[in-house]
Amino acid sequence: MKIYEKLLLENKAWAEERKLDDPGFFSRLSEIQTPDFLWIGCSDSRVPANEITNTQPGEIFVHRNIANMVVHTDVNLLSVLDYAVTYLKVKHVIVCGHYGCGGVKAAMSNHSYNKILNMWLKNIKDVYRFHKTELDTHTNEERKFDRLVELNVQEQVLQLSKTSIIQKAWQNEQRPHLHGWVYGLKDGIIKPVFEMEACSEIDPLYKYDDL
Repeated sequence: MKIYEKLLLENKAWAEERKLDDPGFFSRLSEIQTPDFLWIGCSDSRVPANEITNTQPGEIFVHRNIANMVVHTDVNLLSVLDYAVTYLKVKHVIVCGHYGCGGVKAAMSNHSYNKILNMWLKNIKDVYRFHKTELDTHTNEERKFDRLVELNVQEQVLQLSKTSIIQKAWQNEQRPHLHGWVYGLKDGIIKPVFEMEACSEIDPLYKYDDL
């Protein structure tokens, strides 16, 4: 059996188990999508949103990329954000990073990873630069790494608040609430590190006045 064929077999077993436990599960799932949450997470295979939050299919709308970044030139991310906020009317947007993130670790080095990855990692290096004074006080490299993971999540939440998508929803509907979380690979626990309630004040430089 080829390795990918195992995935197809597991899918069939999963679907059958679902139908046995709840015969109407797929009928309900196919009718409507009304999640309360948008999850912006890392592509790391060890951090599946539904599993670590013990939620069911349909409860969380998910976007994942390397190091859970919110980059304003990323049309993929912005399309997901717009759909989730404007059309699905999510009440919460969660940026969830994780300790031990390979993307953050790579950004801490001076190694070249090729043009595309270098371009992506540059956004994390900017986070390091913004918080260099604090980060350089850490003599323990592991703690420094962990702290950059947390600060990166914080900065991505702030990046969300700078989008016209979020600002328009805040202005018209007083939602969504923005959350910054970090997942621990070693203990499976999610740690809240930053949040912004709907309609939070932001730097006037980034605030749109004609929405």
